[in-house]
Amino acid sequence: MSDRYEIRIAGSGGQGVILAAVILGEAAALKEHGLNCVQTQSYGPEARGGASKSEVVMARGEIDYPKAANPNLQVILTQKACDDYSRDTAAGGIVILDDFFVRKVPELDAEIFSLPIVKTARDVLGREIVTNMVALGAAARVLEIKELLKPSSLKDAILDNVPKGSEELNEKAFDEGYKLMKERK
Repeated sequence: MSDRYEIRIAGSGGQGVILAAVILGEAAALKEHGLNCVQTQSYGPEARGGASKSEVVMARGEIDYPKAANPNLQVILTQKACDDYSRDTAAGGIVILDDFFVRKVPELDAEIFSLPIVKTARDVLGREIVTNMVALGAAARVLEIKELLKPSSLKDAILDNVPKGSEELNEKAFDEGYKLMKERK
């Protein structure tokens, strides 16, 4: 990792992008990783369906600016978010797109992975509400390869942040997303 690694998760309200980034930030802040991190979020006034993005910046040293200017990793769950944010991706970065809602894949100087994130949440797990955990699992595989975060740290943070009684479903969703990305990268 260079001194700074930026992650953006973007989609629409109701997809859980903010919770996913909070979990990412909490996992990154664990002492075992030796990282400083900051998490920011932005969303429209609508409860559901409005634009939503959340960012996590991780660094081995001080973080001088809390927002992601050129994310090294983006997880994008809607076409609008793709249109608005994909071009910000750092050269050589990684973009994970949901293949159900993102139909027009951008041309970027980045690795692009179109994964069935929403379809997996809906069809495999039976609950679209865990789309964010499927997405987080896919991101976890990238972060593991980059030697930034351990999947087990993310799982622990998930269990600390999801509603009681939903732990098993959320953990399974994470595992399914991790598996999707592992099959690709």
